[in-house]
Amino acid sequence: MTDRIANFFAAWGETDAATRRASVADCMAPEFTYSDPMTDGPITSLDALCDYLGAFATHAPGWTAKALTIDEKDGFARILVGFGADGTWSQHGTYFALERDSGIVTMTGFKGAGGLPQ
Repeated sequence: MTDRIANFFAAWGETDAATRRASVADCMAPEFTYSDPMTDGPITSLDALCDYLGAFATHAPGWTAKALTIDEKDGFARILVGFGADGTWSQHGTYFALERDSGIVTMTGFKGAGGLPQ
């Protein structure tokens, strides 16, 4: 099930909006909630989530995101994510997700790597 999580973060660096939307749609459940330190509140629609990820691609050109580690238990996941360019992770985030057969139901991100310095 964690392939969806890895694919979700891979879509962050996608500059083509249609390709990014198709990738994200394949990852998320029909009804979901997404939140991280940069969102103004929970995101609950595919359009809003794709717009949010598109802003990342626009404001951090050349940057990507990658799920560096995924620990999974009964559909719940803890994900360490790297953000940066050319495989150099300038920032990290720790995300928690709940995934079901229909896709990612909820995902919440926090700044940092759970105790690693920024």
